[in-house]
Amino acid sequence: MAIKIKESSECKFDLVSLGEIMLRLDPGEGRVRTAREFRAWEGGGEYNVARGLRKCFGLKTGVVTAFADNEVGHLIEDLIMQGGVCTDLIKWYPYDGIGRTIRNGLNFTERGFGIRGAVGVPDRGYTAASQLKKGDIDWEEIFGKAGVRWFHTGGIYAALSETTPGVVIEAVEVAQKYGTIVSYDLNYRPSLWDSIGGQKKAQEINREIAQYVDVMIGNEEDFTACLGFEVEGLDENISQINVEKFKAMIEKAVSTFPNFQATATTLRTVKTATVNDWGAICWHGGTFYEAIHRAELEILDRVGGGDSFASGLIYGFLTHNDASKAINYGAAHGALAMTTPGDTSMVTLKEVEKLMAGGSARVVR
Repeated sequence: MAIKIKESSECKFDLVSLGEIMLRLDPGEGRVRTAREFRAWEGGGEYNVARGLRKCFGLKTGVVTAFADNEVGHLIEDLIMQGGVCTDLIKWYPYDGIGRTIRNGLNFTERGFGIRGAVGVPDRGYTAASQLKKGDIDWEEIFGKAGVRWFHTGGIYAALSETTPGVVIEAVEVAQKYGTIVSYDLNYRPSLWDSIGGQKKAQEINREIAQYVDVMIGNEEDFTACLGFEVEGLDENISQINVEKFKAMIEKAVSTFPNFQATATTLRTVKTATVNDWGAICWHGGTFYEAIHRAELEILDRVGGGDSFASGLIYGFLTHNDASKAINYGAAHGALAMTTPGDTSMVTLKEVEKLMAGGSARVVR
């Protein structure tokens, strides 16, 4: 059974995402604490999905977010423009000169190597995006007049402040009113929830939002941390993954939330920072679909791998409306995105489809 998706001819955007975008400062092969120079990227869990769909898959996307009107904000805007995502929906707020009341987010992230895991140090207090509140965005204009086929947001944005859950709920209500498909990536980040009620608060808010979601996305631990669905026998380090146990957990989730038209989860076992087992499963219409499993996948930069999985999955539904193809587009795009630095994908649709078809890494000349 296909998901009912609006035709592209009816809509200005194939996808719009809602979330915060930070300036990522990357020390390359070194460490944040000893760095003397950084490479700059833009990144944000929800935005990365829109960028992947635009840059790799060629769809029309936009992002709803907010920036303080200073040079850092305009650097992030410039990076977004390079990725081709529409910036018309960004709200700009006057900068106070020192960042006492409003700022743009910074994200210092090192990749890790071998036995040393990746480390992220976000600096995102008082950001413009976190201060958005219900009523600040004209969702009727976006979904009712411009038209959007698919709306994507997630648990990172919902955790940013006391007001952002209200922005998410307002957005998904209007999206559903106009027949736009809503996807939500749970993306549990303990550091975001610790100071505002911890995991209990995360589950309270995410379960409320889940009632409005058509396609729920998560990783190995998100469904437990954010929605309270335990995976039987899973240890704290997720050292082994039993796919059948994950399927049992997802069946509980779709029974509790019958509005879910599809759910998808990545299945990652971390051998080292640079070698992971990588797979994914999708539930749709009462059937499970499993992606090609890639054991001992070599990784350069894991940040954004889950977001690239989500953009591939959404492309599969938007273009083919086929869950089997969607889960394999997602897994292949996520795997390839982790072979390059930065939060976002640098690969092409041709490369994704070559990997899906079993293509090798032989040199292309």
